[in-house]
Amino acid sequence: MASLGFQQVVKRYGVGPAAVQVIHGLDAQIQDGEFVVIVGPSGCGKSTLLRMVAGLEDITGGEITIGGRTVNHIEPAKRDIAMVFQNYALYPHMSVFDNMAYGLRIRRLPGAEVRARVEAAAKMLELSELLQRRPSQLSGGQRQRVAMGRAIVRQPQVFLFDEPLSNLDAKLRAQTRLEIQKLHRTLGITSLFVTHDQVEAMTLAQRVMVMNGGRMEQFGTPEEVYRRPASLFVAGFMGAPPMNLLRHAPGVPAGTVWGIRPEHLQWDEQGWACVVDSIELLGAERLLHLRLGQENLTMRIPAQEACPALGETVRVRPLEACIHGFDVSTGLRRV
Repeated sequence: MASLGFQQVVKRYGVGPAAVQVIHGLDAQIQDGEFVVIVGPSGCGKSTLLRMVAGLEDITGGEITIGGRTVNHIEPAKRDIAMVFQNYALYPHMSVFDNMAYGLRIRRLPGAEVRARVEAAAKMLELSELLQRRPSQLSGGQRQRVAMGRAIVRQPQVFLFDEPLSNLDAKLRAQTRLEIQKLHRTLGITSLFVTHDQVEAMTLAQRVMVMNGGRMEQFGTPEEVYRRPASLFVAGFMGAPPMNLLRHAPGVPAGTVWGIRPEHLQWDEQGWACVVDSIELLGAERLLHLRLGQENLTMRIPAQEACPALGETVRVRPLEACIHGFDVSTGLRRV
């Protein structure tokens, strides 16, 4: 296991005036054994950052360290990392056992050690009964477990996950998230996990790195990022449904955007008069989509609570202690 460090990391494509910069001087330290999720929209630079750690992309500027060792110019095979890809990247003509053993055989490990490592990883991932099958005989979830098993047997210093759950259906994604959590608790290996899905980020991470436009907007625990978003971008991106961001509601000071989570709106006969535009039933709760003049709000209520009708005017107000304030010009948190 090892720590992972970024010191003023820059990535540009091209040279001169036509160069495009996609990572802008990123600084971060990931502790030994920590599970960090990098989250952000498409094109924010998260996969590029992961590929630079893996050595699949050159670093334009700055420094990346693994276990205190600078790896900028060290080839991928010598960085002691293992990567799990979105598309599994399994050899179709090989059995599960051979797919998991391939990297160890390339390193010329003794046959007995190869078998022991593969069988131990297969037991951990509940693949023991599938070792002689080929990838075409497996479900998507089983293939992803094989890809994780291939990484585990390497016993690397760092695991890198590049959107590994995006090809799975919703039920399998939830199940595989739990498996990844258990694996990390068991193995304790430093892990960097890239996703565009903020639910994955919140449920998996010990700390979350939120990226936007090649810059790190916030780096903290899921609770910190959710409860005290550092910017308008983080406030609007993290949360399902996202935070309400209000510029023109009654009481909002000039130069400030108010952020209010859907669960922090409550009924109040003296509150804002809002029209119910639509209602979503999500099992144990409902989401009410409200219109307040030119503003749109989402309110979360328990499913068993009395629900207004579509088109009805209701009165709500935010819990004062739960209002987030952001500067209009900078987008940064004020309170």
